[in-house]
Amino acid sequence: MTTHLETALNLAAAGVPVLPLRAGKLPFGNCAACQHNACGGRPNMKTAGACQCPRPCHGWAAATTDPDILRSPAWAEAWRQAHAVAYHPGGAGLTVVDLDNADAITWARQALPPTRTVPTTRGEHWIYLGAMGSANGVREGVDLKSTMAYARWLGPGTGTMTGLPDVVRALAVKKPPAVRPSPVAVAVPVGGGECRHRTPAYLNRGIAMAEQRITEASSAVHTTVYRTFLAVLSAHGRCGCLTDTHMQRLFAAAQAKGEGPRHCADAWANARTALGM
Repeated sequence: MTTHLETALNLAAAGVPVLPLRAGKLPFGNCAACQHNACGGRPNMKTAGACQCPRPCHGWAAATTDPDILRSPAWAEAWRQAHAVAYHPGGAGLTVVDLDNADAITWARQALPPTRTVPTTRGEHWIYLGAMGSANGVREGVDLKSTMAYARWLGPGTGTMTGLPDVVRALAVKKPPAVRPSPVAVAVPVGGGECRHRTPAYLNRGIAMAEQRITEASSAVHTTVYRTFLAVLSAHGRCGCLTDTHMQRLFAAAQAKGEGPRHCADAWANARTALGM
């Protein structure tokens, strides 16, 4: 039976940068300070408590084609515990269209040119020759994985790989944000008072607590950010009291922990969707 390390070495020999994945399809921390994902797994973090590795050592940034690094003692325990092998598509000059459900596959068969396909647990990976910027949630159930991203290796797939089409590149083009009206005070019908969320002490305390929760996260940063956004929106999001200033304070706290602007926007949007807002 081929081990994960053997698979990785074979891919590396073919010019595909690879790395080990732990349970949950998450990357290992590749230095002692980052074991168990203590720093949140974000490449090249510079915030307090982040790793002091001499080079980025997490996620896609750890992918390599160097067999000496793959066999090195620093990675030995990671390979023994690995649940899968991942690769950096952009580093191999590839783009993966990750189709996460049957509806997404149906859409791809109608909208995208055929190319090499690889079955996944819930859908398919469509692999095109050519690199581009990665983007999550470009359509329902559709992610793009290329530069600054990793994809799980699930085998070579079937079909002939074709060049990256413009229709896939266009999926990553951001649409102009919708113009939102400025929040207005909402009167409470009982008692005739102002919405309690407009009370500066109440609202500011809630935002400050949310910032603190994100700042103090030592692991699972992305999950902490999402759950914090969910809590803030649940408490303050239905009466118009939240402003862009409040949202940007939370985004700034998340970005200080290594979250990208797109991750923040996605987490905020997903929290709103979960609450039916």
